[in-house]
Amino acid sequence: MKPWIVTLSLIAGSMAGASPARQAPAADVIFFDDFAASEIDRTKWSVIVTGRTVNNEQQAYVDSPEVLRTSRGPEASGAVNGALIIQPRFREGFLTPESRKFDFTSGRLESRGKVEFTYGTASARIRLSAGAGLWPAFWALGAGRWPDTGEMDIMENVGDPGWTNVALHGPGYSGATPLTARRAFPAAADITAWHIYSMVWSPGGFVFKVDDEVFYSPTREMVEKYGRWAYDNPKFLILNFALGGGYPQSVNHATTPYPGLPADTVALIKADKAMMLVDWVRVTGGKG
Repeated sequence: MKPWIVTLSLIAGSMAGASPARQAPAADVIFFDDFAASEIDRTKWSVIVTGRTVNNEQQAYVDSPEVLRTSRGPEASGAVNGALIIQPRFREGFLTPESRKFDFTSGRLESRGKVEFTYGTASARIRLSAGAGLWPAFWALGAGRWPDTGEMDIMENVGDPGWTNVALHGPGYSGATPLTARRAFPAAADITAWHIYSMVWSPGGFVFKVDDEVFYSPTREMVEKYGRWAYDNPKFLILNFALGGGYPQSVNHATTPYPGLPADTVALIKADKAMMLVDWVRVTGGKG
């Protein structure tokens, strides 16, 4: 079996100046985006517009520079060549094309049909805002019915500045999956600082890292204790910023003014101070 498979031609992109990341040889780079262009590169990413929502999330995903943009300005401080910014907004009574009403809009990018890979290392350098109920994520998903084709959560945060988590979802171990781990941060370098979140994926399991430090290594044998291994098929990447809903609420227990989204965080969003910044995303072949 090949060590990795992609549906995208090999991208020749320089990793020079990619900041504190361990750089792979150029020949190993399957995909790289440092968001240096003035707009999101739609040959690499699709912008998702909300149809249905899941998890009782409180945002509608829209295709607008108001919530999805690239920047080289002060707001992207610490990024090398610019950053992707996903910024939720308070927009009371916003109606989706299906006439569903939401009070918040936000952004979601997917590489489905543009970048899909099997095995290798997926990494992103990300800086987050803290605020209970903010739910940004960097993850990978298989095309097809969920959870049968597998989900890997590489970085998932519910607004607590002190930790992030990773998780695997598949048949028999989805939802409140037992295959999860938290990674704690020191107060001086919490989620509001730049960090590199990585997943090394092989036929035998996974290695999850933050800033090149391993903190969770689930094996195929561990996964198969709960259900079928769902990770020999291509996956695509997702960057999104959800708000409230089931998982954040299970952590912060907020019920008002929105499920999982307390008043202090709503005020943060209204003040345009909630952001997810992504310096770069890359996928490399092999077991990294």
